[in-house]
Amino acid sequence: MALPSKTPYQLNLFRTFLNAKVKWVRDPYLDSVVEKEKNLKQAIFLMSHIISSPSESLPLSTISLLKSPLNLPTTTAKFIDTYHSIFMQFQPRPGLPLHVKLTHPALALHKEELAIHSSITIRQDIVMRLTRFLMLAGVSRLPVYIIDKFKWDLGLPHDYITVLLADYPDYFDICEVEDPLTGKEVLALEIVSWRKELAVSQLEKRAINSYYGGGRRHDIAFPMCLPKGFDLEKKVKTWVEEWQSLPYISPYENSFHLEPNSDQAEKWVVAILHELLCLLVSKKTERKNLLSLGGCLGLETRFRKALVHHPGIFYISNKIKTQTVILREAYRKDFLVEKHPLMSTRYWYIHLMAKVENHMKPIKKKDSQEVKA
Repeated sequence: MALPSKTPYQLNLFRTFLNAKVKWVRDPYLDSVVEKEKNLKQAIFLMSHIISSPSESLPLSTISLLKSPLNLPTTTAKFIDTYHSIFMQFQPRPGLPLHVKLTHPALALHKEELAIHSSITIRQDIVMRLTRFLMLAGVSRLPVYIIDKFKWDLGLPHDYITVLLADYPDYFDICEVEDPLTGKEVLALEIVSWRKELAVSQLEKRAINSYYGGGRRHDIAFPMCLPKGFDLEKKVKTWVEEWQSLPYISPYENSFHLEPNSDQAEKWVVAILHELLCLLVSKKTERKNLLSLGGCLGLETRFRKALVHHPGIFYISNKIKTQTVILREAYRKDFLVEKHPLMSTRYWYIHLMAKVENHMKPIKKKDSQEVKA
């Protein structure tokens, strides 16, 4: 497969980031974005397992075996008891073990979610975003296990390989590749052909549509959204301003030839991270997912540095016992600016879960201890 060629405007600039500390400042609004989705992924995955059964129910003992794969925060029985507005326990017949099924409100939401996934518009949207995901950094394929780490964030159906990709043979193919991290042969998803029309980043689209958008690559700076009370050191602020003025290199281009420690290379890496977060339905993902992708691309160290160097672009939340990277510009306080239909459904799930938690649990004093970024 022919990949896009390198363009002459790419400059190999060697000025590197200053030896200055960029502080981390807590953003309570973005922290709440992460906190309110606590246990949401686990609840929806558990719902999918239950509803996929022919009887649309499963024995509680069977569900208990899913605790580890679903990464439940507590015992399965306690999790189901906590969210009893989503899960209902019943006994099919006397003498039989307890079973679990979905409540009527949860079942209605699940059907709504299935309808969204079945929509031609949404299916095409997911295909386009998944194609762009595979094209980042000028590559054309990624191990399936890497894609699975982003399955939730990309809004992919639970069984996306069988229910979605099979309908788009002109876009995707399954192959085997050598895993760059382990050296073992693994299944990978690749694009059938490079799609130039899709290799345009969100920032490039904005530039094209703006008044000054004649030059797609050269006059593009990243939106900066520094929180209240955040003040960059003068020398760091000067560096950022000069860094922003460097030529913008598309995240869909192969620029591995740039000096890894140069500012120009870092701007390309930031472009990849920025575009990746733009492709996600919630504009956020766990930091470990980004680093796994970075390791697969040979960019893990550069991903780490870029996330720390640019707190005005990326926010790292330490809530719910993980680190979540959020694209700052995608949120106004704790509200998502552009809401994907799947996110609307997820917010209804959150509403259903929150009512249960507020009813069952006493108010606890918030834990003020933060995990270091």
